[in-house]
Amino acid sequence: MQSEDKLRLTGHCTELIQTQEAELPELIRDAGGAARFAFEEFLHGKIRNRFTRKAYLHAVKRFSKWCDGRQLDLVRITPADVGRYLDSMTVSTPTRKLHLAALRRFFDELVMRHVVILNPALSVRTERHQAVEGKTPEISIEHARRLLKCIDVSHDIGRRDRAIIGILIYTAARVGAVAKLRRMDFYNVGDQYCLKFHEKNGKVREIPVRHDLSVAITDYLEHSGIQYAIPASSLFRTTVRKSRRLTQNPMTADDMGRMMKRRLQDAGLSTRLSPHSFRVTTITDLLEQGVPLADVQYLAGHADPRTTRLYDRRMQRVTRNIVERISV
Repeated sequence: MQSEDKLRLTGHCTELIQTQEAELPELIRDAGGAARFAFEEFLHGKIRNRFTRKAYLHAVKRFSKWCDGRQLDLVRITPADVGRYLDSMTVSTPTRKLHLAALRRFFDELVMRHVVILNPALSVRTERHQAVEGKTPEISIEHARRLLKCIDVSHDIGRRDRAIIGILIYTAARVGAVAKLRRMDFYNVGDQYCLKFHEKNGKVREIPVRHDLSVAITDYLEHSGIQYAIPASSLFRTTVRKSRRLTQNPMTADDMGRMMKRRLQDAGLSTRLSPHSFRVTTITDLLEQGVPLADVQYLAGHADPRTTRLYDRRMQRVTRNIVERISV
């Protein structure tokens, strides 16, 4: 029995080593133990967000492959090499900036661990890029109302979907934060209900729930039986194919995105819209009503008011109005 356990442990260790080796870029694999230590510290020790880790790993691997094709060693890379690499990329300016940020942070760690003397990416610059308006398409208030109205709430799935879309509209929360909601994150504080969102960068925010939304969520919880579920269990569950029966598995952000596409199609609306479209609509609507930018910024959970302004579509509407008045 002990020998079988040892074999399983050995197999697991071998698999782990193979995974680590496959993860290593060519530049690091050929640069020695200090470089490996610095790379693993950079990727797994310093970066806690898994999406950032994935993006930065891709950036470093792509740069490593470019250097390998030109027979460049880690210690011989210069700012000119980093600049030529960025110039060779046929991507958008924001993507190029992301790759440069990854390389700067990567080489910073190598400098800290005395693998290289200077950071060759530190002095490199990319094109200037200033976004004055976000790319997320806006759903009109009329279409949002039609979407809610078209949902059949005679069964648990309809009540669930109405609650999810209602939360996206009336709290301006990100779909990722909605997917993380647990049963205990919807609660009564005496005079009103609240939702507690666990957002990116470790932020936790409590947002009051308006009356019609609290009714929709309560209706979903009572009919589905989730009201009596374990407090730490997921608030929104997946279904067993088309059976309209809820499982114990939590819905992911991707599940909610696909659900919204189906609901949009049923309502005869554009499937180009996404859960993020509600965020744009809510922010624009509140600003249009004269709500102070600081209050809207807090609701949206933005650290910088300039980010909130990217969701403001009022200027876009004025521009369209001007264009339509051209006499030619």
